[in-house]
Order: sequence, then C-alpha cells, then structure tokens
Amino acid sequence: MLLCTLNTGDAVYRYERRIVVQFEQPRKVLSTAILNGGYREDMQAVFNYDCSTEDRTECILRAPTFEEHMRLEARDMGFDPDTVCGIGTGAQMENAAINASRYENLTVTAIVTGGIEVNGGRAGDPAPHFLPVDKSILPRPGTINIILIIDADLPPGILARALVTCTEAKTAALQELMAGSNYSNGLATGSGTDQTIIVANPSSPLYFESAGKHSKLGELIGCAVKPAVQEALLRQTGLSPQMQHSVLRRLKRFGVNEDRVWREYLEHNRGCCDDKAQFTESWSRLDKDPYLVTLTSLYVHLLDQFLWKLLSAEECAAAGDQLLAAAAAKFGVPLTAVGGRELEDFVQAWVETLVRI
Repeated sequence: MLLCTLNTGDAVYRYERRIVVQFEQPRKVLSTAILNGGYREDMQAVFNYDCSTEDRTECILRAPTFEEHMRLEARDMGFDPDTVCGIGTGAQMENAAINASRYENLTVTAIVTGGIEVNGGRAGDPAPHFLPVDKSILPRPGTINIILIIDADLPPGILARALVTCTEAKTAALQELMAGSNYSNGLATGSGTDQTIIVANPSSPLYFESAGKHSKLGELIGCAVKPAVQEALLRQTGLSPQMQHSVLRRLKRFGVNEDRVWREYLEHNRGCCDDKAQFTESWSRLDKDPYLVTLTSLYVHLLDQFLWKLLSAEECAAAGDQLLAAAAAKFGVPLTAVGGRELEDFVQAWVETLVRI
C-alpha cells in the first residue's frame, strides 16, 4: 500500500507490519538502528517493523539475535540485508503518523510510530541491564520510532545534529503531554528502546551546515517531529490532552492509582461505605472534575520543583497547604496539611484529601 510520495521522489509503502521508504537515488543515512546503523551512504531503503505478537505483549525473535531477525525481515521484503537500514517496534504500522513541514523549497517529513504507556522512561532512571548486548532488550509497545526525511544535503556532522534536534522534539512532545516515566517519579523523555533514522538527499541543491534550533532546518525538524509523535501516541494508545485531564493520570508517576485511593478510602471509612462499585462510579466522575484536575496539576508541579531542588521543602509545604485548603474549601471536607518534608508526605497529604472528597 502506497502511503505517500516524498518531495525527494522516494515512495513510502506499508507492507503488512512494515513501513518502507524506498530510495530512488543514493541517500545519506544516519541511524541508531541495530541493522546497518550508524552513518551509511549505500542504503537502498529504510524500514520500520512491528515485531510484536498478536496480543501485542512482546516481540518474538526468528533468529538468535535481533540483528539477525531484522536481516530475515529484510530478505522477506526482497532486499539484500546489507543494503537496508531497519528498526523494530511493538507499535502497529497502521497507527503511524506522517507530518511534513516546509519553508520555501525545503521540506522535512517525519514518519513516526510509538507509545509511551508501558516503556516510557526518563534519562537517568534506574536500568536493569548492563551487558552491551542483551536479548531481553527488545522493542516494546512503548517504543517511539522516527524516520525523518530531509530534502536537502547535509554533511555527516550536521546529520548528527539533526538527530539531536529530532530527539529534543520528541522529548518536547512528551513534555507537553506530561507523560510520566514508568521507572521513576519523573516525566518521560522517551522510551527505553526508541530508534531514529535520519535521511538526507545529497542530490538536492540545498546544502546546510546547521540543524540546531537557530536554523530554519532545525525549526522544521521540530515542527515535523513534535506533532507526528503526539499523533502517533494518540493513535496507538489514546494518549492526548483529553486523556491527561485526569487526577490519577497526573499522580500516576508518584505511585497513586485507583487501588491506592480505594485502600485509603477504606482506612478512613472503617466499617461503612465499602461498596467498591459505588466508589468506582463516584471516583470516575471526580477523576475528571475540572477544578480538582487543575489543583492536582499545580500540586504535582510543586512535587517536581521539590525533586528538582528548585523550591525547598518548606516552600513547597507552604504552597501545598494552600492548595490543600483550596480543595477542602471547594468540596467541603476537613482540611489536610502536609505532615512532613519528604516526597511521600506530600503525596500522602493529597491522597488523604482525595478520599475525604
């Protein structure tokens, strides 16, 4: 199935679980791919492959290593495995987002698949793997894969700078959605298995020696990638501003979910009000309450500034108590105060307010 034809003349196809960009002429390619990654000028095509099982829970290898697995996939598409660059994911290709940004005769196109729900993490989060090659580190449904096509010629070093700008744009997309890490209290900066391919066109009359944020090329990279990442996340898992307009979604990275709220609710209402179905129905409405979502988002931002050492524990506690008082006054419940100066003290104070509401 032909998805589109790029300004470079290269066709973008979807073959079942694969999206393929087939080159009409030689291209410069820089990628983080396992299959023919690094800087190459001898590629015939690049592809993104959904290697997940039918239930979308894991990727199953057809060979001892992921690289060998991807070589088999390349052969299945009729390519010489030495002449194609391939990346893998657990996201479905039908959920891919394609977005182009243009300025005068320059076009930058981003082709993105991805999710962040199960594999999203923040740079510096605790990691379990040490070995350089570990078969357990496979693409997951949370992998964000980007193929970025630049219809201009770039030297290798500027291709590398374009890769940095592309990564910054991906992180900005996650930041704007307040997507949380699954491995820490932080906001996600990507997933643990993200992969990116940058393609430049050496036959273009345009030649750039800058791809940073001060250049028009850098601007177009951001404008192409950021919306494409957000659209891909929406298509894959429904992640959107509407989904994030939720008390529990804002608190998830601090260990607060419906089960915790339910346990706290039982603790504060011993011997009565133990109908979980009724609780869940009531909570589903409260979770989306505009005023409570707003207060929760402000409270969570205080927690971030506390963790980042931008505000002291005392400053955060004083501001936190004001937000707690606002919630208590709005919903007519007893006032809760921050009872300590540790992160869990702040989180617990907000949870106790929620169960009283």
